[in-house]
Amino acid sequence: MKLKPYSHLLFLSLFFRRGCWFLIFCAPLALAAESYPTHPIRLLVPAPPGGTVDLIARLMAPRLSEQMGKPIVVDNRSGAGGMIHAEMVANAPNDGYTIAMIYTSYTTSALLHANPTYSPLRDNSPLSQVSWAPLLLVAYPGLAAKTVGQLITLAKSQSLLYGSAGNGSGGHMAGELFNVMAHLSCVHVPYKGAAMATNEVVSGQVAYQFAGPVTVLSLAHAGRLRLLAATSLNRANAFADLPTLHESGVTGFDVTNWFGLVAPPRLPVALIQRLNKEIKIALTHPSVKTKLESEGSEIVASAPSNFADFIKADLKKWDKLLRLVPIKVD
Repeated sequence: MKLKPYSHLLFLSLFFRRGCWFLIFCAPLALAAESYPTHPIRLLVPAPPGGTVDLIARLMAPRLSEQMGKPIVVDNRSGAGGMIHAEMVANAPNDGYTIAMIYTSYTTSALLHANPTYSPLRDNSPLSQVSWAPLLLVAYPGLAAKTVGQLITLAKSQSLLYGSAGNGSGGHMAGELFNVMAHLSCVHVPYKGAAMATNEVVSGQVAYQFAGPVTVLSLAHAGRLRLLAATSLNRANAFADLPTLHESGVTGFDVTNWFGLVAPPRLPVALIQRLNKEIKIALTHPSVKTKLESEGSEIVASAPSNFADFIKADLKKWDKLLRLVPIKVD
């Protein structure tokens, strides 16, 4: 059959109209994702070596490296309240060769600084939430309060001090949320680090503190601190016998130390899916799972969309608090 003049143009029009754009424009991306990675991947960490977020990164890196067949190079970039790290994530190429740990301060720092240099909602591609752990509310053993309810009653009858690792720290934010939700006016005392604040609770210089399990749990077991509650909405497996503040009358109280992995913004969907899959596999490895659970953490391994929703909700929660309580960072 002889084709009419320009009939080939009609054929091409139908070809593209029926969704075959995919073959020309998307197929190369799919092939690239299939061969990915071809060289080492950098894992940015927003803290110096030794802290919890660094520990998680160094647990994950060898597992991801083994699974993906290329080195995962941990790159610690701390400073400026997490701004340096966040800017590097925002400006890195979206080719899958830069990924990054983020944690609780990723949302709070963007709100606490007058001129933040990044947006937690726009300047990343969420890959997966890795884990969360509650803070623990601990009090001076000599305090006349053995429950959260008794602490609230005491704080309404006299002025109490509470300590934290510094202005804008997780313990400070939790303390101010406690003030708002329990209708208290307890006074914050900032220290240079959680350990220093804990020492002051042990000695009775301040009445209580919100801090991570690693900081306070051994002292609580030794009787040098009184363990009152966990800050998560639901009980963590590691603290199944400890009531939450929500259960103790501060309805809806939910504060956790959370950790996750992101990539630079606008990462192709195929690479997001590949990295999410690898992260989930790594989190099932005994060397990762056992260590995180021994630290009191709950493993999440979420879908990228669920992690994006979590970041949005966390930002909204702290923005609401800061509209009520002006907190200034050091």
